[in-house]
Parts: sequence; structure tokens; C-alpha cells
Amino acid sequence: MSFFGRFSHFRSAFPKYSRMFSTEKVKSKGRFIAPAIGLIFGYFLGGELAQRSRRTHAKQIEAALNPNEFKKFFVDGVEELNHNTKILRFKLETPETPLGLPVASCILTKAPLDKNGKDVVRPYTPITPADTLGYFELLVKSYPQGVMSRHIHSLKAGDFLEIKGPISKIPYKANMKKKIGMIAGGTGVTPMLQLLNEILSNPKDKTEVTLVFANLAEEDILLKDKLNEFANKHKNFKVYYVLERPPKNWKGGVGYVSEDIVTSKLPPPSDDNLIMVCGPPGMMNAISGPKAPDYTQGELDGILKKLGYTKSQVFKF
Repeated sequence: MSFFGRFSHFRSAFPKYSRMFSTEKVKSKGRFIAPAIGLIFGYFLGGELAQRSRRTHAKQIEAALNPNEFKKFFVDGVEELNHNTKILRFKLETPETPLGLPVASCILTKAPLDKNGKDVVRPYTPITPADTLGYFELLVKSYPQGVMSRHIHSLKAGDFLEIKGPISKIPYKANMKKKIGMIAGGTGVTPMLQLLNEILSNPKDKTEVTLVFANLAEEDILLKDKLNEFANKHKNFKVYYVLERPPKNWKGGVGYVSEDIVTSKLPPPSDDNLIMVCGPPGMMNAISGPKAPDYTQGELDGILKKLGYTKSQVFKF
């Protein structure tokens, strides 16, 4: 509360003493001056001390992440989703500690996994909402040639992983676009989930979002229950699954993400819309073209370029 706000509140709470600050004539001055000054001083000092206490408490609970150095984060639990995918929960220092990961951004993981003992560094996107306190979760799929993914899969409760961040991707603001189309493959769904958590938890965010999620088989669809729950609860979100090996009576897309699927399911080229892409290299090459060697966005290519989207209308994770 401001000084004038406190003074107004004081006047209403203690009219007898506040008369000394009005234009009314005070009949007996000496009798009230000393008590009034003490009361006023205590009131304003008490309020200021309370504010300082709250600020100090907020500062004490600093974000867990450090953008300048890797820190050890300990595994608190492991959940197996399928034959090659796990969710690992990492605990933070206190139950009230925030991770400190703005939307949309990722973290870097590090471990001495190189043949020569050198560190291997890989990016991952936590799947927990940005305002989660006390812990965060990583969804990790183990790939045969994935040195880091296999290492993380081997971790058990009590083990640690070195992590640094946040690494900013695209600063998101509510209603920054009218429509957002998402194309994800495999664990490429994790940055999309980070954005969905942010958008769908905000009633003031009216952005319409459609996710096209491509996988090999139905059992490979990660976080399907969560995505379906979002679609059932929120009118501004739709999800469309594409499978290379669909089961019988499959009602979703078949094969790969095609021009027809992009045209029929996702928002058209417009500066009011944005298409986001994340997935394995083959999918990225076909849909949008790869990122540049320096990890900047690079040139737009593939299906999206052919359909008339511009570089500014597409974001590659």
C-alpha cells in the first residue's frame, strides 16, 4: 500500500488522531501530540516492516535453475510409460521452490558420456506446468543411438542429473496469435505440452490451438490421456493423431504428416497465425526444413514452404 493509501486508511481507523492533519482547529494540542506521533510512527513502520518481510521471503525462495552453471538435481521417482519411455520426477530444494522455467524454454542436461570422458550436453523440455513448485518432470524416450536418453533412462531414485537453464526458445504472451498449429513427432510433443499448459490454464487466453501428433504406432502416442483431457475440457484445443502403423478401425491420420493434413487440420498462412514444429530430423526436413547449424531457425523448406507459409509464420523447436 502507498503512503497516501496508508494515511487514508489511518484516518478512517483513528479519526481522533487524524484530526491533527485536517484543517479543523484542535482545542487541546499537547494532550494528544505525543500519543498520536507514537501511534502514527508504529502504524507506518509496522506496515513497512510487513512489506519488507514479504519481499525478503519471496527473495529467499529463489528459482532452482541457474542459467550460468550446471547444478545437480536428484531423481525422486520414475514412472514407466511404455517399453522405451519414462517420466522422471526431480525434486527441488523445498516444496515451495519454483524451477524458474518461463514459457517457452528448455533446460540443458550434462553427463560425462563421451568415449573420451568428455561431457555430452542435450536439451530437454520439462512437462510440468511453469508454476509447479517443489519438483519438475522430464519425459524421456530411450533411443538406441541416444547417449543421453539412455543415460537418463538408467537413473533411479536418489541419482542425480546435472542441469542448467533456462534456455529461451520463444517468449509466449497470451493472445499473441489468433491461431497456433502444432506439428509434433514422438517426444517432440514436450515443448508443445509446455505451451498447452500455459495457454489452456489461462481463461483470458483465447488462442485456438490444433496439434497434429505423428507416431509410429498407437502405443507410441505419449501423454495421450492428457492431450485427450485437454481436448475434452477446452473448446480452443483440438488434437489429431497420425500413425505410420495404425490398428484396425483407426479413425485418425495414416502414414506421415502430408500436405492434405496440414491444409485440412492446421491454420492457413497468415501473420495472425503461427505453426510450430518439433520432431525427429526426418520429420523436420519434410515439414519445415532443419534448423541452421548454429541452432537458429534457418531457412524455411518442406511442406510448409510449398503451402505458402513464410519464415516468420513458422517456429522450429
